[in-house]
Parts: sequence; structure tokens; C-alpha cells
Amino acid sequence: QVQLVESGGGLVQAGGSLRLSCTASERTFGSYGVGWFRQAPGKEREFVAHIRWNGGATFYSDSVKGRFTISRDNAKNMVYLQMNSLKPEDTAVYYCAAKRGYSGTDENDYTYWGQGTQVTVSS
Repeated sequence: QVQLVESGGGLVQAGGSLRLSCTASERTFGSYGVGWFRQAPGKEREFVAHIRWNGGATFYSDSVKGRFTISRDNAKNMVYLQMNSLKPEDTAVYYCAAKRGYSGTDENDYTYWGQGTQVTVSS
């Protein structure tokens, strides 16, 4: 059982930056693909970014490409989401998720989820 804990959310003005962290309890976390997803009020959860087990490949949704960067430090069992040039439409609860093997964009493929961290971007 992998436990994931997100942190780093908060309130920021439009144009600002935040870095989210996802900490995993699993010692073999380096073998898991990890994705970030978000859910805005009244909307379905959507894919944001994912990173392969070794950090060798990353993928982003069109809405965040060029502004967000996903990275990981397997020695620390951590995955990060650096969010720059934030917009009010980025306001959502952000979740990290993990699965063995390749990461992807489909939330149904992920086995483990964190509790989420709130990001609010004011205009």
C-alpha cells in the first residue's frame, strides 16, 4: 500500500508561482509512474501532468504546457509540480497519483491517490 501526501498548495495572485510536493511512503516509489490531476469546483477531475518512473519522460495537458514542470527525486520519494504564471482557471484541488509501470493520462489507470491540496489563484 502506497500512501501519498500532497503539500504546497495555497493562495496566490495571478502570475505567481507555487510548487506542489507529493511525498510517498513506499521505499520502491522509484518504480512507480506518477501523475498530477486537478478538480475545480463543479468540474470533473482532469489530467495535468505525468512523469515516468525514472523521470525520463514527462507529459503535460495543453492547458499547462509551458507553465508547469513535473519532476521527481526518487532518493527522497518525492514528486514535484512547479507551477508558474498561474491563472485563475488553475484554481482547483490538486492530487498526485501513482501506479506501477508506465504513467499515463487516464486517472482510471492509477492505483494510489493522495488527499489533495487546494490551489487558489486570485485575479
